Amino acid sequence: MGAGAEDPPAAAATAPAAAAAAVAEEGGREEAAGDGKRTGWRVKAAVVLYVLALSAFWLRLHWNMRHAALSKAEEGLVCMCEERARMLQDQFAVSVNHVHALAILVATFHYEKQPPALDQDTFADYTARTSFERPLLSGVAYAQRVMHANRETFERQQGWIIKTMKHEPSPEQDEYAPVIYSQETISYIEGLDMMSGEEDRENILRSRETGKAVLTRPFRLMSNHLGVVLTFPVYLVDLPPDAKEEDRVAATAGYLGGAFDVESLVENLLRQLAGNQELVVNVYDVTNHSDPLVMYGSEVPLGAPSPSHICMLDFGDPFRKHHMICRYRNKPHVPWNTITNPSGLFVIFMLIGYIVYAAWSRYDNVKEDFRKMEALKKRAEAADIAKSQFLATVSHEIRTPMNGVLGMLDMLLETELKSTQRDFAQTAQICGKALISLINEVLDRAKIEAGKLELESVPFDLRSILDDVVALFSSKSREKKIELAVYVSERVPEILLGDPGRFRQIITNLVGNSVKFTERGHIFVQVHLADHSNLATEAKVKPAVNGINGHNDETTAISSSVSHNTLSGFEAADSRNSWENFKLLLSYETNEVSYETNSDNVTLVVSVEDTGIGIPVHAQCRVFTPFMQADSSTSRNYGGTGIGLSISKCLVEMMHGQINFVSRPQVGSTFTFTAVLQRCERNAVSVSKSALLHPLPSSFKGLSSLLVDKRPVRATVTKYHLQRLGIASTSVGTIELALGVLSGRNGTSLNSMPRKQPSMLLIESDSWGLKMDVPLHTRFLEMKQNGYEAVFPKVILLASEDSGNMKAKYAVDSVITKPLKASTLAACLFQALGISITQANKDKHHGSDSLYGLLLEKNILVVDDNKVNLRVAAGTLKKYGAKVKCVESGKDALELLQIPHKFDLCLMDIQMPEMDGFEATRHIRAIEAKAHEQADDADSSEADSMAEKAKQHLPVLAMTADVIQATHEECTKYGMDGYVSKPFEEKQLFQAMKKFLGPSTSS
Repeated sequence: MGAGAEDPPAAAATAPAAAAAAVAEEGGREEAAGDGKRTGWRVKAAVVLYVLALSAFWLRLHWNMRHAALSKAEEGLVCMCEERARMLQDQFAVSVNHVHALAILVATFHYEKQPPALDQDTFADYTARTSFERPLLSGVAYAQRVMHANRETFERQQGWIIKTMKHEPSPEQDEYAPVIYSQETISYIEGLDMMSGEEDRENILRSRETGKAVLTRPFRLMSNHLGVVLTFPVYLVDLPPDAKEEDRVAATAGYLGGAFDVESLVENLLRQLAGNQELVVNVYDVTNHSDPLVMYGSEVPLGAPSPSHICMLDFGDPFRKHHMICRYRNKPHVPWNTITNPSGLFVIFMLIGYIVYAAWSRYDNVKEDFRKMEALKKRAEAADIAKSQFLATVSHEIRTPMNGVLGMLDMLLETELKSTQRDFAQTAQICGKALISLINEVLDRAKIEAGKLELESVPFDLRSILDDVVALFSSKSREKKIELAVYVSERVPEILLGDPGRFRQIITNLVGNSVKFTERGHIFVQVHLADHSNLATEAKVKPAVNGINGHNDETTAISSSVSHNTLSGFEAADSRNSWENFKLLLSYETNEVSYETNSDNVTLVVSVEDTGIGIPVHAQCRVFTPFMQADSSTSRNYGGTGIGLSISKCLVEMMHGQINFVSRPQVGSTFTFTAVLQRCERNAVSVSKSALLHPLPSSFKGLSSLLVDKRPVRATVTKYHLQRLGIASTSVGTIELALGVLSGRNGTSLNSMPRKQPSMLLIESDSWGLKMDVPLHTRFLEMKQNGYEAVFPKVILLASEDSGNMKAKYAVDSVITKPLKASTLAACLFQALGISITQANKDKHHGSDSLYGLLLEKNILVVDDNKVNLRVAAGTLKKYGAKVKCVESGKDALELLQIPHKFDLCLMDIQMPEMDGFEATRHIRAIEAKAHEQADDADSSEADSMAEKAKQHLPVLAMTADVIQATHEECTKYGMDGYVSKPFEEKQLFQAMKKFLGPSTSS
């Protein structure tokens, strides 16, 4: 292509490095083939051949050197000449590869990037900075292929004209190859047409037709060294190895060339090798056998004639033939290193071969492990996607008809039914809700596994949530005649910030399991602050009670008939929940033990204690495993799927807590978990979130009561519920002691009571003796005659049985059926004490804090393609006073929602034919945006009226059965304001609509 300057010499690679590179290159080709097993056998065969070759080489060299000096010299000459020829080829091949890499770089950044990312400065800078990779190249340059038709455009773009090698304007011809990029060392050839030289033209044509590097015949460089020019084609597209010549010519974009300093190459190579002074090396271009051209060395041999050896050289150009002639400078003699050198080389090559083999084997193993891991990962991801899609589909397909079933049952139960018909309808409703609960649990597990479950952070009343859980299981507990009670420490804040739904779910799962597996005794839920609970536990620790991680080591444990000081008298599994520890916790509350309150976080300790069948020791290790139960008979005898505890564990961990348990077979189980919530003052709760709080009536404040209960734990629980209503209470163990308190005997007078005249006398049913009502009323009359009491206190019986004739049977004023909760207790006391609650209930029912007050006279648009769902939604909303309009498609909804419209809120189904809910919502937002623009552009005379109508934002809530995909973020992305899942209930509707239809919104 042209002459160039000489580069600094660089160290040539040694034979071991060449062998390692060959192994690596072979391994790379085998990796590209993708046949791992065959590659392994090939590598092993190559290793064996490598070892055998080295052994044969050592034996042959050693044997020849020992027997004859001439033979040794000749063999040494052959060996050294072959070695030099091989290394010369390797060095040349490395340089060719670097030129090839530059050709790929030009093709990538000049032709594949628009605009090209390569220019002369970048090319010159890059080639100069990477010249150490090409120590044998004087310089590299790139010539672009330019057709004659494009010459004028090309010259105008470049700003110069194409010149010949003689720096004259190039004459017209079919195509040109002007240099556009060149290394700084040969920048003078920029703009020269490489096709103007006859030999260069032939090389260019041969290179693009064959796709290989081609060489020129040797010539003198500017350094007066002999060299050759390598030309490499640059294609616009990747071509297959068997591409036709015409395809290669058509795809040619240009030519990359470099000037090789052959003399420097051989000099550097010989300088690195031993025996350089003994050998004379000549390199010839023998393309023309009759006229070989010298590339290196003298034409006339020096010294006395000596044996010579010819090695053919393959520089990659099939057209050019080269060979190397090696001869001794002087008559050969036998050196002493003829023994030591072969042995040393053998050891070195063996070590290098072993290192290369070990590294390659390790790389191959890692690559195979990575391939398997990737395959398993893809399979797992595909399975996870398929599972999520399946669950979403199943959820939607089941929830859609269940919405109709439960909705119609709810509407049916509001009609006049016979008792048998009502029982049938309620049973069907319970079964439907159980099915929905099961679906929710499975979907919750899927959300947790997919990482899509997020916790809310809203204010809520913990005590009200526990009351709701008690109400949920009250019927079942009364049916089984077991005590179900809740106690929350006074030190637990009234309002907390967290996710009430998920907290309720944890409690519901634990209490539900306890109710399911308990046939006698009690279920006791306690909530304390972590600081106080730890103090009580550390103060009273019984050694060797519990096994590792809270599991009991006993194989069997049979509860004795001895009464224990617990809620029901039955023994509990965890001794840490004993009456002594409970009293200690109560003393901390009474004495107001201080603890660190600087943090806004509140760590709660919640325990659910039962006296059920317990968990077998062998099954305790898999309690929290999804879909696993104690044994195969559990689901058969008690039902359930075994997923509730695993979900509870995940939710507890999301609340930065831990869950564990203590269980003793035939005694019971106690599950304890911690949860980190945040403090929230009641005055800091916004109006839109006040619906989440449930204030209790204040009508009982100032009243006092006397409680008769022989079990101190149960008495404490009853006093806790009375205290929540503002009723002061004192407890005694028997009715005789109560009468003594009322009459002032036994050293106790009414002055010691919280109030001089107790308004009520609450008696536990197991403290009520046979025919106790007559003596009790007799004593009341005597006390009245003696001036102790002006009015009889109301006698109220606390019973676990649900019987309508208990009031008449025991001759009491009222019967409160347990389990106790604040709302039920308040309702019973209202009735027993004769306090009017009609107006309060009416105000509450019609107030803004109820769904009725929220939806009264509101215009609601319901969009759903399912007629049954429309009927259910319309019936539910009309029940709360809303005006409902139903349509069956998104297009019909758009017609009704043209501004101005009369609707206050829209419930939109997501999956509908023709136009789904997301698309319809986008159109609604587009209509509103257009109206906003018109309002902004309106004249001042009509601006106020148009702005009033256009600035409204219609709340759109998604109505969907797909609770996995229909997340709040997904709805927000399409312009919706939230979503309600089908089937929906009153609480869900109230929480979703409060922020849009509440008083703060309307104002």
